[in-house]
Amino acid sequence: MTEPGAGERRKDSAPSTRRRRGVGGAGEAARRAAEALTELIRHRLEGVSAVCRGEDDGWIVDVDVLELARIPDTTSLLATYRVELDAAGELVQYRRVARFLRGAQDEWPDRRNR
Repeated sequence: MTEPGAGERRKDSAPSTRRRRGVGGAGEAARRAAEALTELIRHRLEGVSAVCRGEDDGWIVDVDVLELARIPDTTSLLATYRVELDAAGELVQYRRVARFLRGAQDEWPDRRNR
């Protein structure tokens, strides 16, 4: 007779080499992108500003992070990083696409001159 657990796997354990299943939707893509990015760059996550489908059923997620905290908070430096995930939700690449002060306004086109 063998000892309990010898040669058998508990039901709640999964092999570490198993790949994640595909991304279930935009919310899950945003969470995975944010987790992957904050692990790599070690900045505090401020939020996700965009999520859209990429090529080959992947995802493109824009994640805003706090790069430099200042006082007053409106002068803190933030950045937007574009994170690309494959269809399985794994990080393919990321890059910083913008830097801005927290208190800065977006520049909107002047719609009065139409």
